[in-house]
Amino acid sequence: MITNIAVYHFTPLEDRDALARLFRDHAARDGLKGTVLLTPEGINLFLAGTPEAIAALLDTLRAQPRFVDLQVKYSFSHAMPFERFKVKFKSEIITFRHPELKPGEGRAPSVLPADLQRWLQQGRDDAGKPVVMLDTRNEEEFAYGTFQNALTLPIRKFTELPTALAPHREALKDATVVSFCTGGIRCEKAAIWMHNTGMDNVLQLEGGILGYFEQVGGEGYDGDCFVFDQRVALRPDLTPLVDAQVTPQVLVSVG
Repeated sequence: MITNIAVYHFTPLEDRDALARLFRDHAARDGLKGTVLLTPEGINLFLAGTPEAIAALLDTLRAQPRFVDLQVKYSFSHAMPFERFKVKFKSEIITFRHPELKPGEGRAPSVLPADLQRWLQQGRDDAGKPVVMLDTRNEEEFAYGTFQNALTLPIRKFTELPTALAPHREALKDATVVSFCTGGIRCEKAAIWMHNTGMDNVLQLEGGILGYFEQVGGEGYDGDCFVFDQRVALRPDLTPLVDAQVTPQVLVSVG
């Protein structure tokens, strides 16, 4: 059984070369495969390996104070979903092109999966306001599945979100808007941006869809969750839609 992890963490990185060596050493020694993104604003990992190899890497990272609070989303597969291991240097964990956003300096308010599950069951938040689920992913991704009655936007790239959201802002002003995405990166950036531009009624789903699946299952969600590897998508029980090696895909950040 292969352990798969999705991890992102916003923290300033001034030693990306040293971190790259750390990851490459672990991969070479323990057979890890997947993608590591290192950016000035933080890290994004989507890796797979034996349980022991994954645990050893996480122990090494968490020994550093800046990574002690890493939040990890786990899933499992019978086959290795990556062809190789690689480290990439990028300017952002997920490209948004709003340099004024500083996720490492403060987050937007969030809602925990268990609380969101309760809100979806009762049809409102704890203050009695309607809840609108806002999908910050692109069309290819939400075609595999999304929360029931979610607001989806006709975007192909995350940078298109502000323009696509503009026609809906007035209609959303009296609701509690829950921004969500695959693993938390995009919905975190989107929620900060929305707060900065006057939408103070927005929460981010803590841990994204994968965190929701892991903690409470798939209640209120229709379909599967697209992921950026050879598993194609994960079901609400976190089993892969495709659990066999297939033609390699381009690997990009998972948010």
